Order: sequence, then structure tokens, then C-alpha cells
Amino acid sequence: MKRIALGALIGLAAGLLDVAPMIARGLPWTANASAFTMWLVVGVLVAVTDLKLPAVLHGLVVAFLVLAPSAILIGAAEPMSLIPISVMTLVLGSGVGFAARRFIKP
Repeated sequence: MKRIALGALIGLAAGLLDVAPMIARGLPWTANASAFTMWLVVGVLVAVTDLKLPAVLHGLVVAFLVLAPSAILIGAAEPMSLIPISVMTLVLGSGVGFAARRFIKP
């Protein structure tokens, strides 16, 4: 349970970092809620899975796998928005992986 809670806290931090610029740009609350919950899920999944990868790569793989279904829908409606989404996923996914390995003991 401790792993899940710590993963959720790491995901919470990533979600807040992702949503802050989205709120500043005036994006709809559904987009903000979707991004925030994605990072909560990523934090928990990174904390409870063991992919036998370096920490940063582990976070990246999980983050992009969780993003994939939403990216299909987003890309169909607004393909150019996938660029900043991918950049944030790259940065925050690697950060979540690093933080999880740093603060969650196996």
C-alpha cells in the first residue's frame, strides 16, 4: 500500500506540473482533468510495476503507454496539439520514473 500511496503522490506532483500551464492557457476542464488523472495513474503504475528498465526509461514507457489511447483521439481532432503533449510526457514521464526509483524502495 505504501508503494501505491507514494506513486500517487509522485503522480499528483506530475499532474499539477502538467495542468498548471493548461489552466493558464484556458483549456477546458475536461482536458485538465484528463491530464491530471493520467499522471495519477502513471505514478501508481510506475510505482507498482517492474519492467527491468532504467528508471527514466521505465517512466517513459509507462507514461506513453497510458497516453496512447488519448493520443489517438487527440490526434484525430487536433494533430498539432500532440507536440506539446508528447514533450510534457517525455519530461514528466522520465521525472516520474526517476522519482519513483529514488523514493520507493523495492
